[in-house]
Formats: sequence, C-alpha cells, structure tokens
Amino acid sequence: MRSTPKTGHCFRIKLMPYLSHQTAFSGCRFLVTDKGQWSVILGYCCGMPLTVFFSADGLDRNELLPLSPLAPTMEEEPVVIFMSGGDDPEKAEERKKSEELRSLWRKAIHQQILLLRMEKENQKLEGVPKSRRGEIWQFLAVQYRLRHRLPNKQQPPDTSYKELLKQLTTQQHAILVDLGRTFPTHPYFSAQLGAGQLSLFNLLKAYSLLDKEVGYCQGISFVAGVLLLHMSEEQAFEMLKFLMYDLGFRKQYRPDMMSLQIQMYQLSRLLHDYHRELYNHLEENEISPSLYAAPWFLTLFASQFPLGFVARVFDIIFLQGTEVIFKVALSLLSSQETLIMECESFENIVEFLKSTLPDMNTSEMEKIITQVFEMDISKQLHAYEVEYHVLQDELQESSYACEDSEPVEKLERANNQLKRQNMDLLEKLQIAHAKIQTLESNLESLLTRETKMKSLVRTLEQEKMAYQKTVEQIRKLLPADALADCEALLRDLTCNPNHKAKAGGKA
Repeated sequence: MRSTPKTGHCFRIKLMPYLSHQTAFSGCRFLVTDKGQWSVILGYCCGMPLTVFFSADGLDRNELLPLSPLAPTMEEEPVVIFMSGGDDPEKAEERKKSEELRSLWRKAIHQQILLLRMEKENQKLEGVPKSRRGEIWQFLAVQYRLRHRLPNKQQPPDTSYKELLKQLTTQQHAILVDLGRTFPTHPYFSAQLGAGQLSLFNLLKAYSLLDKEVGYCQGISFVAGVLLLHMSEEQAFEMLKFLMYDLGFRKQYRPDMMSLQIQMYQLSRLLHDYHRELYNHLEENEISPSLYAAPWFLTLFASQFPLGFVARVFDIIFLQGTEVIFKVALSLLSSQETLIMECESFENIVEFLKSTLPDMNTSEMEKIITQVFEMDISKQLHAYEVEYHVLQDELQESSYACEDSEPVEKLERANNQLKRQNMDLLEKLQIAHAKIQTLESNLESLLTRETKMKSLVRTLEQEKMAYQKTVEQIRKLLPADALADCEALLRDLTCNPNHKAKAGGKA
C-alpha cells in the first residue's frame, strides 16, 4: 500500500467508463503521469496539495474514451477508498468530510482528463471536427433545402422512418448478404448481426421501402454506413434522403444505370481535356473509367479509401453537391499521373488504381482536398452531358434508318447540327468572356498607371516652380559681375562638359 503524504490527501479511484462534461473549479491544477499500472494525478485545489492514483485497467493508453452524452448518475460514481497513513488528527478529520470533497475532486479530475482529450484531438484535427460532423452535415442539408426547393413530383414519399421499419421489403435477402461486406474491418460493423449491422440493415430496409424505383443497390450500404458513424439511425435516414433526392445521387442507382454511364463519359472527357497524356495511356491499355471509377461514384469513395478521407469528401459533398465526386476523382488521378504512366500493362494499372492509389498519407490527402476546393468544372460537366446526349441521338439515327422516316431524320440531323453549333458558340462565348475580363483588367492597370503618372507630373511641376523661385531669389542676392561669371561658367559646362572635366583633372 502506498503511503499517504502528510501534506495532502491520497485516494485510489477507479475511473468511470465514460466521461461527462464537467466544470473545473478555480484553483485546481493537475499533472497526469503514468506509473506502471497506475496513472498519477498531482495537483492543488484551494491551496491543498493532492496525489490521486487511479487504475488504468480497461483503458487504452493510446486513446482516451469517448464523451458520454449523459452526465454520470450517483450509481455510476467511482468508489473512493481512503487509504490509511501517518496523518495527524486534523488531516484525518478533513478526509472524513466525504461527499463534498470527493464530489469536487471527481469533477476536477474529469475536467482535466477531458482537457487532455481535447488537446489530443486538436493536434490531429483536420476538416470538420468528428464530434460535430453529423450536426454540421444536417445543418448544411437544411441550408441547401432552404435555397433549393424540390418540385413536388420529385419529393420523396412522406413516410416516417418508424413506419417504414414496420413493413417488409423484398430486398431483405440482398441487404443481409451485403451487411458483412460493408466495412468488414471496422469494429462497429464487423460483429455479425451486432449493433452496427442491425442499424445498417434498418436504414437500408427503410430506404428500399421509401424509394420503390431504386430499391436497394450494393453501393448504398457504404454511404449509409458512413452516415451511421456520425449520427443516429433516424438522422442518418434523413441525410440519406437528402443525398439521394435533393442532391440527386439516386439517379446513378436506377436500374438502367444511365446516369452512371453519363458520369463515366464526363470523367473520360475531363481526362481528355486536362490530362491528355494520362488519358492516352489509359486508352492504349483499354482501361475505361468504368473499370476503376464506378465504385468511387457508387460508394462515394467509401469502399476503397480510408474513412478519414471519405469523411472529408462527405464534408465537401454536403457543401458543394455531386460535382465533388468528379473533382476528387480527377485530383486523385492527376496527383499520381507519373506513377500511373510508369505502369505498362493492363493488370498493373488496374492493380495500382484499386490498391496503391487509395493508400495515401496525410499530406497527399490535404493536397487533394485543397485541389478540390480550387477546382471549378461545373460548366464543363454540363457541356459533356449535352455532348453525350448528342452522341446518343446520332447513334440512334444510324440504327433506325428508314425511308419513311427520312424527313424526321433530316430534322434530327439539323437539330443535332444546331446543338453542336450551340456548343461551339458556347465555347466561343466563354473564350470571349475570358478575353473581356483580361482586357478589363489590363484597362484597370493602365488607368492606374495613368493616374500615377499624372500625379508624378504634378509633383515635378511643383518642384520646377520651386526651383525657379529659388533661382530668382539667388539672382537677386548675387552681384551683377558674379552673376555674369556664373552664367558664363554654366554656358561653358553646357557646351563642353568633357573638356572641363579633363581640365579639372590635370589641374
């Protein structure tokens, strides 16, 4: 048994499994150190020194426990055992004041450990704080809905989450099969039919009943899983509805997969226009975006990339919308363009894109996130979508050639030509706008320079007038013969300055 110092109180405290927000009392200072199986807290409270030992059994030394949403009850309070020592009667009497003193120290110790945890979290803080990420996503969703109201025809059915859970779904078997495939290594989802898998099943079941057209698609489970890691089931259900209906992600999960095909074409065109060498390299090896990018779009990168990176991507999705997926995909490919170009076979490139590319460090992750914020490709995505539909119309024209439909085909060809001309004019208009902006900036620069020059001319004129006044005053003060000698000397210097300089040197 450890002896008790005579200068203070000594307790042995078994920590609670969850910590609650408490307010530290004034005058409390602590220093936390590890002593084998015990952690030692040294400090002062109200001028009294204190040594506290608490057991570290069941506590991960590398990670502090999560915050509890509820304050501890009386039954959950730690058991405090007073240790005998050689204290005088006055100290022993102070130790017997029990509840008030113990309550004060419990609150102070909880606050100190909370502060240590906050400092540790702040050191690795990136993007939105994890503890507030779910709240911020919901806030951004509310703000988006205030600015963009869905038409009534596109609104999801007004059925509550609890009512949907009472119903049966035809997608139950497919959902159960995919539960073990969704984040299989994550502790929350790894246990078979554990709390995580049950919550995931409820969420996917409810959405499959809500959206009859989409039902259930394998990629949705990863999106739902990310949401469940940051909020409750009902909140995750509302955010899943927001992503699918308000932001329009449900289009890529429809049975015809038409939206996904358009997205793959848009990504291919982005590579063609902005990274031509990489595009040519992938085309030479017959690697289309659908081979590597389809899981990125269907799972919002959650199936292959670290969850920390995925959460950052979700942050920007809630902020900017669906085009974020294109920005992230393009940034990922461009950041590793050199290494991809070094892969010389189909198998090596596919393996690199599926295994090596997602394995990124913190600096690479930050670089990609920065590039995403700096990128603006909304106009290009719209143009590529129109281009895709034009190409599809042309394919349909060639496949449905018929004599009876010649007038219709001519009109369709004319329409397609007008669409292409419209696209060309749009591009020219964009170029013209860019030139206008450049000319306006140049004009502003020239006007600024002109103003500066005018100011300089005015200053020089003022200096000239001052010099002229000075010369007049000098002329008035100098005698006539001295003034004549000075004027002669100035004329000589003006006519032959080099000669005078040489003469001065010889002298």
